[in-house]
Amino acid sequence: MAATQNFADIRAQFPILNQQENGHPLVYLDNGATSQKPQMVIDALARYYRQENANVHRGVYGLSERATEKYEGAREKVRQFINAASTKEVVFVRGTTEAINLVAQSWARENLKEGDEIIVTEMEHHSNIVPWQLLRDQLGIRLNVLRMNNQGEICLGALQGMVSEKTKLVAATHMSNALGTINPVKEMTEIAHSVGAKMLVDGAQACAHMAIDVADIGCDFYALSGHKMYGPTGIGVLYAKETLLEAMPPYQGGGDMIYSVTFEKTEYNVLPYKFEAGTPNISGAIGLGAAIDFLTAIGMEQVAGFEHELLAYATESLSRIDGLQIIGQAKNKGGVISFIIEGVHPHDMATLMDQDGIAVRASHHCAMPVMQHFNVPATVRASLGVYNNKADIDRLVSAIEEAKDMLL
Repeated sequence: MAATQNFADIRAQFPILNQQENGHPLVYLDNGATSQKPQMVIDALARYYRQENANVHRGVYGLSERATEKYEGAREKVRQFINAASTKEVVFVRGTTEAINLVAQSWARENLKEGDEIIVTEMEHHSNIVPWQLLRDQLGIRLNVLRMNNQGEICLGALQGMVSEKTKLVAATHMSNALGTINPVKEMTEIAHSVGAKMLVDGAQACAHMAIDVADIGCDFYALSGHKMYGPTGIGVLYAKETLLEAMPPYQGGGDMIYSVTFEKTEYNVLPYKFEAGTPNISGAIGLGAAIDFLTAIGMEQVAGFEHELLAYATESLSRIDGLQIIGQAKNKGGVISFIIEGVHPHDMATLMDQDGIAVRASHHCAMPVMQHFNVPATVRASLGVYNNKADIDRLVSAIEEAKDMLL
């Protein structure tokens, strides 16, 4: 079923959208920060706590076994959603940030040495910059930056010219949270592999908007967050190739990541549990599984097509506003529009728009190097979800015009 044909049904599944803000129907356009949750995800969380709540893996009683079945069932849903080869390659974490830190402090810390190099792009979220800076300070490695042009695009030729035998990892966002740029991660992976380097993809923004196929991309690591793809907060996934995970040391120690413990020696659990210390976010994983069911029922190609059409409408509508400049106009973009208005601070604009019930983000979007590149302190960001429509965009435009009249 195409999303455009069943839009009303899709939107009706999100109860939060029925409320008002400041006397106006809510228009939620901050999906880049977090998405809203459909009723089936809310129901899955409530059902777990109402009927299935028990710790997983350890219990031999029925309630624990049912909780374990649901928890591991969610892992299989993730495996299918990203086309991983095995559930051994699907590690549950708190989110993309923890997934990247896991790679930095396990694989990278174990395999890199002073003088080795990591390449990141200029458009990265802080979560794909700071962990590598920490590692740089710990090991003495170099962190090199692949610059972007003024449309917000990277150049594959420039990456080809940067990699060398010293390059051990290329870490790049699949879709920029601040610009909407969709990077050619498959081609970037091929370039990284050509010099023996690994490829890490930050998929936090991409996972809700397009089909993810880690086998086709060929990347070594892929990180995503549940709360940006209509699932709960506090749950995410690190995909990593099984051979890499087998060789990596644990990131944290504690329960569930062990096979046996004595004061002399600990034997670690099998994959993926070696990297899942302590009681996991069971309800979060189950909720993530429900979110995947929601997206799969629509179809990721239909999601991408619907949002592409809405992005084109929004871009055209916003471009007609005098004094408005869209920041980041890559040819291949997802549903994010960042903009500034001449003479108006983004925070003031977003505050006034909230009075009309329009929820947008005004900040540096945890991507301060992007703001520095475009020489702006912040932008207003409207980021789309599958429940948004052209009426939302029309109200966005109207709120911008009204706020402009008050501020200029």
